[in-house]
Amino acid sequence: MKRVQWNLATGSTGLGRTSSPQLSVWESTPQRMKRRDCQRTMPCSTGTCTIPTLRTRRQSRLYSLVDLRQRVARCDTRAMASATSSMNEVYGLNDEHWETSSLSFCVVGASGDLAKKKILPALFALYEQGMMPQSFKVFGYARSKMTHDEFRSLIESLVSTNGATKEKVDHFLSNCFYQPGQYDSVDDFKSLNALMAENETGFTKSNRIFYLSIPPHIFTTVAANASTAASSSSGWTRMIVEKPFGRDTESFKKLSKELYEHLEEDQIYRIDHYLGKELIEDLVVLRFANLVFEPLWSRDYIRSVQVIFSENFGTEGRGGYFDQYGIIRDVIQNHLLQIMALFAMEQPASLDSEDIRDEKVKVLKNMKTVGIDDVVLGQYKGHVSNGNTYPGYVDDDTVPPCSITPTFAACAVFIDNPRWDGIPFLLKAGKALHSRVAEIRVQFRHVPGNLYRNKLGIDLDRTTNELVIRIQPDEGIFLKVNNKIPGLGLSIDRTRLDLMYKSRYDAELPDAYERLILDCINGDRRLFIRADELEVAWEKFTPVLQEIERREIQPEFYPYGSRGPLGAHYLAAKYRVRWADLADDDDM
Repeated sequence: MKRVQWNLATGSTGLGRTSSPQLSVWESTPQRMKRRDCQRTMPCSTGTCTIPTLRTRRQSRLYSLVDLRQRVARCDTRAMASATSSMNEVYGLNDEHWETSSLSFCVVGASGDLAKKKILPALFALYEQGMMPQSFKVFGYARSKMTHDEFRSLIESLVSTNGATKEKVDHFLSNCFYQPGQYDSVDDFKSLNALMAENETGFTKSNRIFYLSIPPHIFTTVAANASTAASSSSGWTRMIVEKPFGRDTESFKKLSKELYEHLEEDQIYRIDHYLGKELIEDLVVLRFANLVFEPLWSRDYIRSVQVIFSENFGTEGRGGYFDQYGIIRDVIQNHLLQIMALFAMEQPASLDSEDIRDEKVKVLKNMKTVGIDDVVLGQYKGHVSNGNTYPGYVDDDTVPPCSITPTFAACAVFIDNPRWDGIPFLLKAGKALHSRVAEIRVQFRHVPGNLYRNKLGIDLDRTTNELVIRIQPDEGIFLKVNNKIPGLGLSIDRTRLDLMYKSRYDAELPDAYERLILDCINGDRRLFIRADELEVAWEKFTPVLQEIERREIQPEFYPYGSRGPLGAHYLAAKYRVRWADLADDDDM
């Protein structure tokens, strides 16, 4: 299926998000061809929609602005229904019947940074693209005192800079409400329930989603109060839970046990926003929709797999949170391990969420427990470069001055199954490094008996084929190959065959939170983490985390803005590979 977006002003199509007002629908080729014959009406996913183009409106003036808004809303609902129907067919989801059901989306912790930077803008973006049910309502809940109008003004300040029309913004804001309250107060959640119910009248089913954008120590308190006092009485209730999901195996089990006292597993959506990235979604397509990769995707042809996450900035004020967890818990044990599981899994029986997650769990169960000899720790220190002063980790006012919490970690993990036996998966994550990038690098083996070794030089690592999946920034996929330089004689060059999303597709990639929130609305759990996945992941990392803390292992210092600690290079060399992101600056 091809994503097509219709612009109300022109009736034309384009790839990716365009300026509003607009509709976003999923269409088949016969549907599009059928509608090309209609010149005076707006194409729509459900047939011929009678909303005229601006050109027609200027000629006839038949519709008032109020009437037009009503028709846009109806067509948006049909677009949402069509998109949902298409996804239901592919992923085996249930039809939610949004024409008779309402959706109440409550952001718990609505005054916090995550809500303001990601969640609320993502909700508006989904609405602007026609991907929210017509009957949606957004509720904010937090301890901060705020009125409905003040909450709407806050949201307006977050979404008004993305080119949306005032009509769209005003209509979205009219569906936003705020309830102040304490997280441990059942009575306050009862007030929230009353506010929700007041705005859900007229529908046979009232569905509710609670996004817990709150500190982890109050997860279970909020889950208990929301479940007891604000669950839907006629539809489903779902809760999106942010990481961290505990600090180790025991704390995760305790958290899960407390959540299960109030929620079923199918109500809990454990979110890892990295799984919502466009290239992570494409990873599965690349692997299983292209026959050429299946024979190569194994120990027979692959020498190492590197999953790399680097940021070119430090903690910068959030060191208080980071110091409690460190880089392994914050990034490697969740983001990178989930990416590795998707990369290494066998083909699932279907695209059903349980089939996909079953295969991920198999990968994690086959993974060896991480040992201390396969881990390198680092912490960035301050330094002066070109007249600029860069602070060290402990220079952050929110960090204890004697902290030994690592801001960099690299580890080698192994999967004991026939496909990956003996192949090192190198996971690396760090802050205050020389670049900002997240990517997967697949290093293939050297060509045996290479005929062109005299032309390629003695450094075979630099001429080895490599597949790079760039998750961010500059999203793309490229394959490094060796080829002859045109002309007389024989000279060999290294070339990149690439698919760069910005140049190939005239589209703005959706934010990860948009994708994951939409998946939760549709009941699609493929990109959310199941409890047994997390339990196995913690089992593989808890022993080494406990050893690091018990022995108080001192991290190796590295300068802010550098390539990280030297020990990471020794770790890669131990398995006769190099960190590919550092070996070729042309790819950064």
